[in-house]
Amino acid sequence: MNVVHAELLRGKGLSVTAQRLAVLQAVWDSPHCTADNVAEHARAQIGTISRQAVYDSLAVLTETNLVRKIHPAGSPALFDPRTGDNHHHIICRTCSKVVDVDCAVGQAPCLSAAVGSGFEVDEAEVVFWGKCPNCRTNTAD
Repeated sequence: MNVVHAELLRGKGLSVTAQRLAVLQAVWDSPHCTADNVAEHARAQIGTISRQAVYDSLAVLTETNLVRKIHPAGSPALFDPRTGDNHHHIICRTCSKVVDVDCAVGQAPCLSAAVGSGFEVDEAEVVFWGKCPNCRTNTAD
């Protein structure tokens, strides 16, 4: 059992279960992974875990801010262990690699919504798209 992850769960008032530990470990081991990736990783750790248990665990971990869920356009949801800061993501259009990018502004939200919306904006999700260095090198040949 990962003692650090067990303490993170307890710190959020959550029961420490083999399923939650395996799901949390999967996200930490493979940042920006899909739910299917999480399920594969968790099964390798604990043997059996239902698809529903994976989704339920991811939902609880996201709700308690132990995991961050991002929704890049044209892609399934991705799960990120880096929470509690104002960072963004850059995604390679060729290989789909996802990398964390620190916010140039620093504080959240780093973008402002149009005035007059009536909303109090507390977060902006920014996704940059481009080509990673490896794909740039491979297509330059």
